[in-house]
Amino acid sequence: MPSSGLSSRPLYRQLCDALAERIAAGEWKPHAAIPNEGDLAREFGVSPGTMRKALDLLESQHLVTRRQGRGTFVNDPTSDEISNRFSNLRAADGEPIAGEVKASRMAQGVANALECARLRVQAHDPVYRISRVIFRREQPFMLEEVAMPAALFPGLAEIGPADSIAALAQRYGLLVGKAEERLTIDAAAPDVAAVLGIAPAAPIVMLDRIMLTLDGRPIEWRIGRCQLADHYYYLAEMR
Repeated sequence: MPSSGLSSRPLYRQLCDALAERIAAGEWKPHAAIPNEGDLAREFGVSPGTMRKALDLLESQHLVTRRQGRGTFVNDPTSDEISNRFSNLRAADGEPIAGEVKASRMAQGVANALECARLRVQAHDPVYRISRVIFRREQPFMLEEVAMPAALFPGLAEIGPADSIAALAQRYGLLVGKAEERLTIDAAAPDVAAVLGIAPAAPIVMLDRIMLTLDGRPIEWRIGRCQLADHYYYLAEMR
């Protein structure tokens, strides 16, 4: 079990946490089948019904997929099916927009007041800042400014960032839980307009998103400034 002490949390939730820790630690790799419900129940000394609830919760968190008659399999968090749940950008035909990062740069600094508030870090804690331009059909459509707590990603400056938070979280054994996003309409500043190839002060959509781990820690704050043109945006809760 995840803790030897007493806990007021339901047993099935504690079991779910213990199973999630194994996935985060890489004990069970993406696409691999995990032990069956009965074997896990015996290992943890719980009833099959309690273990079934734990596995149901694990599936609701997008960590595994249960297939009738075949077993329970670990999801790949970097797959389009899983990672696309954090993007509500859609093309005119309703399909998710598959952008391509063509320009990216990263720097390290100390957290400013806004980063402290959004990432729940302390003043002057180190953060990584990433700026990247997302292209679709050879045209820039989004400028992203990202901040992440450096403490969660040791050595990132040496190995370089991944294009997606899902891939980066997997690299560091972090489990992505959900995202919280705000949408506003803004006027493109001259530097943003130059990157996106639009007129200064043209209307753009600003997406302010916080990505959280499964246990609720902020791991990424992203501001995306985009000109949607022939694209749609569906606003919904992302889990």
